[in-house]
Amino acid sequence: MPKDTEADTATLQQAAAGWLSAFDGAVGRQDPDAAAGLFMVDGHWRDVLAFTWHVETVSGTEIARAFAQRMKNTGASNFRLASGRTLPRRVTRAGTEAIEAIFSFETKVGKGSGVLRLVADEDAGGELRAWTLLTALDEISGHEERLSMARAGGDAFDREFGGDNWQDLRDRARAYADREPDVLVVGGGQAGLAVAARLTHMGIDTLIVDAFERIGDNWRKRYHSLTLHNEVFVNHMPYMPFPPTWPVYIPKDMLANWFEAYVEALELNYWTATRLVAGSYDDATGIWEAQLRRGDGTQRIVRPKHIIFATGASAIPKIPELPGLQDFGGTMMHSGAYTDGKDWAGKKAMVVGTGNSGHDVAHDLSASGADVTMVQRASAHIVGLAEAQKPYALYFEGPPIEDCDLLAASFPFPVLRRGYQLLTQHAKQADKALLDGLAARGFRLNDGVDDCGFQMSYLQRGGGYYFNVGCSELIIDGAIDLLHWHDIGTFTTDGVQLKDGGTQPADLVVLATGFKNMQDTARIYLGDSVADRIGPVWGFDEGGELRNMWRRTPQPGLWFISGSLAQCRIYSRYLALQIKACEEGLISPLKD
Repeated sequence: MPKDTEADTATLQQAAAGWLSAFDGAVGRQDPDAAAGLFMVDGHWRDVLAFTWHVETVSGTEIARAFAQRMKNTGASNFRLASGRTLPRRVTRAGTEAIEAIFSFETKVGKGSGVLRLVADEDAGGELRAWTLLTALDEISGHEERLSMARAGGDAFDREFGGDNWQDLRDRARAYADREPDVLVVGGGQAGLAVAARLTHMGIDTLIVDAFERIGDNWRKRYHSLTLHNEVFVNHMPYMPFPPTWPVYIPKDMLANWFEAYVEALELNYWTATRLVAGSYDDATGIWEAQLRRGDGTQRIVRPKHIIFATGASAIPKIPELPGLQDFGGTMMHSGAYTDGKDWAGKKAMVVGTGNSGHDVAHDLSASGADVTMVQRASAHIVGLAEAQKPYALYFEGPPIEDCDLLAASFPFPVLRRGYQLLTQHAKQADKALLDGLAARGFRLNDGVDDCGFQMSYLQRGGGYYFNVGCSELIIDGAIDLLHWHDIGTFTTDGVQLKDGGTQPADLVVLATGFKNMQDTARIYLGDSVADRIGPVWGFDEGGELRNMWRRTPQPGLWFISGSLAQCRIYSRYLALQIKACEEGLISPLKD
């Protein structure tokens, strides 16, 4: 993308400032038609809490109706180019050239930021109109995050000679001997840590519980060769970015150890080796009763106002009902339990599933000397590692990570979808030799959900794709054998019986068959009535937002957060703001 000249920048600033001034006037007059008239006919407005306390998108002719409903009580004003942030610039997003600008504004509740993308409307003589608009709440006035001089001790020297020191206070805070947490976070991976950090530093008493014995074990105990498949530049935690010396692809143990340091540095209350056993909600009091089992076998009842499930989209293994599997006499495990292949050298291993985990497990087993067969049940999307980084190109364009996060949150679903489709077509051309080689071996390929590649497959299905880090070449070269599920009749005691009468022996079967929906997690711990009330978690709803994620659900006081480090970093702020708003009586904990 060419760098704008100084004169260009001034012109772009003037254009964006002019639009914002007109929009500010329309909002101030509470004139929804005038505000909507500043948009393209096919424009989009995504609001994240600022106007509605919801996360939602409206498009086209619905924009005027939405403004008519939302202008009344918001008190939004002072829309202007944001000081100290990335200047307006020319960009191409989802194949459309636009002027992109970051702005700020206020509401009666607090301060907000947004992203405006302007394009020339050829039907209006080239007048610049909004193609996309994001309005997002940053903070609640009077309840800002405890940063800079607002942090503890910023206004006074608060050491008490002869009294408790910092460690004493931390030990007492973690014990919860004389109080209840406001929020219980179930799960201590990146999702749980991110939202707990946001809440803690908004003044919300938050306890994290995790079943593992050591902080970070949810990464540390995964398979031996695991590294993150996207680059470090997009993968940071709130408040505490990774050091610039870190490798581009982060090893699992490095990340796990960082999580331990993060909990200490951010002063988070965290109970290891602690499981949620069951929970129930009292509608009259608005309080949960959560039964916890500690590592020493003792039980503790805590009564938070909010429970956040941060168990991730890979908490409960999905074990499909495969013919004869119960008769298999060798070792069978889910990929979530796989660690390394050293014990399987010289033996025959069968990996069922062709997503990221299936490929990585097969690759590791092959490298360890096992004779590996991959079983493909459904077509998969394969993308080269270099092309897999293209959706994160925003983080290489120059803006600081705070601006990149705002820009990443600004894409409404239709634009996101089109952008992914274009990237997928580009990746197919770049990876053509690889894909042709796989097809020649009989590997069944697809372009992802809605032809959107791995990103939409992840957001809709939670899997079904592979970032190639070398396993595809092993399949192409025949070092890893390929077997299609439709050729298998049944599992037997020593392998599988094929429909053509042949057999395929196996000492090990690894089921890389994915994980259940987070609704199932709620069902296990909170019961059928709660799970049925909230409905599916993850995957897009009719409005183009992830279902029940980082926003109020039909069950008061129940929240969900999951996803990549970037998703958790971005949306943990908005989830925490909603809980803070509930605690301050600004909104109800029940989704309306």
